[in-house]
Amino acid sequence: MLNAIGNFSAMEPAGGGSTEYINHHLHFLQMKVGESSFMTLNVDTLFFTLVLSVLFVAVFLLTARRATSGVPGKFQTVVEMVVEFVDGLVRETFHGNSKLIAPLSITIFLLVFLMNFMDMLPIDFLPWVWASGHELAGEDPAHAYLRVVPTADLNTTFGLSIAVFFLIQYFGISHKGLAGFTKEAFSAPFHAHGTFARICLAPANLLLRLIEEGVRPLSLSLRLFGNMYAGELIFILIALMTLNASLAHVSTYALGAAQFIAGFAWTTFHILIIVLQAFIFMVLTIVYLSMAAESH
Repeated sequence: MLNAIGNFSAMEPAGGGSTEYINHHLHFLQMKVGESSFMTLNVDTLFFTLVLSVLFVAVFLLTARRATSGVPGKFQTVVEMVVEFVDGLVRETFHGNSKLIAPLSITIFLLVFLMNFMDMLPIDFLPWVWASGHELAGEDPAHAYLRVVPTADLNTTFGLSIAVFFLIQYFGISHKGLAGFTKEAFSAPFHAHGTFARICLAPANLLLRLIEEGVRPLSLSLRLFGNMYAGELIFILIALMTLNASLAHVSTYALGAAQFIAGFAWTTFHILIIVLQAFIFMVLTIVYLSMAAESH
């Protein structure tokens, strides 16, 4: 709940206005690839995604190696609870036979949760550290951009959902075979008896199948991105309450108290959002893979 405690608005950009402050926080640290500006990498998103992924793998490997068959420690207990909960959910939801589903579900849930949890850091802390480093290096701190929530980047959520999309196709083909997978694309949801009727309904079935497959990654990515982007933006608006405030003015203290209450309330509520969004992304992935493995 660190966001409720305060902000480091001393790193505000040149100009010091609210618009500049918001734009500064919503600007990615970017790097152009090649001479063309067509491809641009959001370096901060890639960096924090990599760090959190390595952290997730390292913690689980360390826990697995130190796991005991006797009385588990506190952290091992938490990990076992998460694993058992996800494994039970997979058994109830996925009716096919795959050893990949449970590990995949745990990875999706915890990785998305960790990326979402970056929103719990004070909104100005890491950008302020980054700007201070720029200033020490002789660079302009006003151009030291940094966003720390990977899931507030549409590229991240689309990347995750596209990976799920390809997994859905893989599961469909592996469980039904290429012939069965192709046949289902032209024969469901409208089933017909007779060759002529099946041929007539095939274009409509294929069109609906394409729409269904396209909507899945779109809804997965936009739902997660929208919630995390909105959460980040609200934290920025709360930080604006004391931007450029003067310690000599009595209104500063009233705004500071209101900012603390608003930040504490939104942080408490946002904790539920980041857990819920990770859970929803995982559950929908399991459901989509289960549907792909089943014959309709």
